[in-house]
Amino acid sequence: MRILVGMSGGVDSSTTALLLKERGHEVIGATMAIWGKEGVYNKIRLPKKTHGACFGPDEKEDIETARKVCKQIGIEFHVFDCAKQYEEIVLKNFKSEYLAGRTPNPCIWCNSLIKFDVLPHIAKLNGIEFDKFATGHYARVDFENGRYLLKCGINPHKDQSYFLYRLKQEQLANIMLPLGGYTKEEIRQIAKSYGLEVADKPDSQDFYEGDYNELLEIEPKLGNIIDENGKILGKHMGIWNYTIGQRKGIGISSTEALYVTELRKETNEVVVGFKYKTFKDKLTATKLNWIAFNNLDKKIKCTAKIRSSQKPQEVTVTPFADEVKVRFENMQKSIAPGQSIVFYDNDIVLGGGIIDEVE
Repeated sequence: MRILVGMSGGVDSSTTALLLKERGHEVIGATMAIWGKEGVYNKIRLPKKTHGACFGPDEKEDIETARKVCKQIGIEFHVFDCAKQYEEIVLKNFKSEYLAGRTPNPCIWCNSLIKFDVLPHIAKLNGIEFDKFATGHYARVDFENGRYLLKCGINPHKDQSYFLYRLKQEQLANIMLPLGGYTKEEIRQIAKSYGLEVADKPDSQDFYEGDYNELLEIEPKLGNIIDENGKILGKHMGIWNYTIGQRKGIGISSTEALYVTELRKETNEVVVGFKYKTFKDKLTATKLNWIAFNNLDKKIKCTAKIRSSQKPQEVTVTPFADEVKVRFENMQKSIAPGQSIVFYDNDIVLGGGIIDEVE
């Protein structure tokens, strides 16, 4: 089989390419360049020491690392410019969500719309033929009863299915996720045994390591920091500088720690309160994508996560037109509009959506 592997310059994608070649496949490495060359990109100044964010001007170093790995493994390597699509799809969504006082996850947008869509599409437009597209994500794809299913990786501490919940049936039909049955430690050991220089390379920690204000390209906007009764406690320079549940950096003194509980775009207000105010148990989710079935047409009980690292929580999900109402069995801390909620049935990803309102 001829397989295109999305290469990031990290140990996971590198070992993915290695494993597939060792199994007898014809493997081609491909890296997407997403850092643009004009406009805001020329103004950004990241810290001198970074920890390997996936989006930044130092991507050329990761590209060269991927090139070296492919040469060592003995496979083709290509770089495709996806910066225009990344800016239009991922960054545009990131900006609009943050400026609206919401908390988006750009990695989820990037996976479904860029990495698993634009990259293989551009590769084919450039004359590269392949049967499957593979990445180094820790998740699994199965085919049962005429439908492709997305399942968790076997290691719950490294499972990345949360980031892939927006994949469509057509995408799942054409991808491979070889690392879903491994632990991270096993993958590093395999990389070491083959002498790959990326064996001990640290994982990327975030999508971007600089000041988000640089990406938002917006002037400070003075507003009030208030309590739940509307009392003005201080000033802020833009609601996009805060996230739900934030405690540090608010700049308000109090006998008890204050947390951000709400961001109001219409009135340009940051609402703060004591810790108990950050706990909620109900939300509404929109922009749904179901994987295990075409559409949810009845109330169900399952588990859900509002963060990738969170332990799945018991929920009741009730469908209403193009949205769902979700009630948690237990109170959850800092649920933020813009986050993704992903639903599970044991190790099967049912689907998910974007949190729109929190009650």
